[in-house]
Amino acid sequence: MRLDKFLKVSRLIKRRTVAKEVAEKGRIMINGTVAKPGTNVKPGDELVIRFGPKTVTAVVEHLEENARKEAATEMYKIVSEVRNDQENGESGR
Repeated sequence: MRLDKFLKVSRLIKRRTVAKEVAEKGRIMINGTVAKPGTNVKPGDELVIRFGPKTVTAVVEHLEENARKEAATEMYKIVSEVRNDQENGESGR
């Protein structure tokens, strides 16, 4: 299954066009290699996705062409979720 489709079906990223843009900017790695939107994803692959203020690492559990919302979270397992803040977010009040 294509990376951009997996991200949409699994709901890691809500829209396929957004998943495609994130991949094209080099913000997604599969097993340590920068991935393109059309890169094939298979069970056991480790995805590292950098978007917004966080980096999410997930392992692909299984693939489905279509998944209901409840089943989508079973397609992957979150290994880690790290915030990439440069500041601590404190306003100094």
